[in-house]
Amino acid sequence: MGTMESLKFLVSSRYIRDLATLVVAYGISINLVEVTWKSKLKAQFPTPNEYSSFMGDFSTATGIATFTMMLLSQWIFNKYGWGVAAKITPTVLLLTGVGFFSLILFGDPLAPALAKFGLTPLLAAVYVGAMQNIFSKSAKYSLFDPCKEMAYIPLDEDTKVKGKAAIDVVCNPLGKSGGALIQQFMILTFGSLANSTPNLGSAGFLLHGKFVNAASDSGVWAVTFIPMLAAHD
Repeated sequence: MGTMESLKFLVSSRYIRDLATLVVAYGISINLVEVTWKSKLKAQFPTPNEYSSFMGDFSTATGIATFTMMLLSQWIFNKYGWGVAAKITPTVLLLTGVGFFSLILFGDPLAPALAKFGLTPLLAAVYVGAMQNIFSKSAKYSLFDPCKEMAYIPLDEDTKVKGKAAIDVVCNPLGKSGGALIQQFMILTFGSLANSTPNLGSAGFLLHGKFVNAASDSGVWAVTFIPMLAAHD
């Protein structure tokens, strides 16, 4: 399927549109936070040794979290079903995203409270951003990708093939590049990444909210979760 055919198919099917929204919202929301987080990370750890040390710890934590989530994911699917599993990723990303941008935008009023824990607003933002990045990477392989693949199960063969093709052609690239395009637009409009942060935070909040809504949408819930639950019972 070409790009135009894929777009037409996405428009024609609400169910596929919901899946497409999940893929695009995930890609863009991760990108919006990650670039801002890396800029704050360099501010907190300006020397190469400090930066490398932190990234080494970050990689180790990501590996541990991914392994743990892979073990927990089967239990989550068996106990709570597709609906809950699909909403875990966007919900956690929404909460950590709000926390991350709040620490950046409202850090000064929070500084006295954070100081009691030996933290500065910048360091706290770095840690919360790291938590989001760690969870997003571990959840992608353990929850997000399996949920996406399971969502194709109830579809007939023709819709399944066309839906996957449409999402691969349009949504995967859009999710990866959409965040970068939004950031470039914000930087050109406001002059720098720092000046763009409030607007990036607002965009991230809206996208994370859309991500949660798409995961909860009745079209995906009714067609996927209920038959799986019935089959499980």
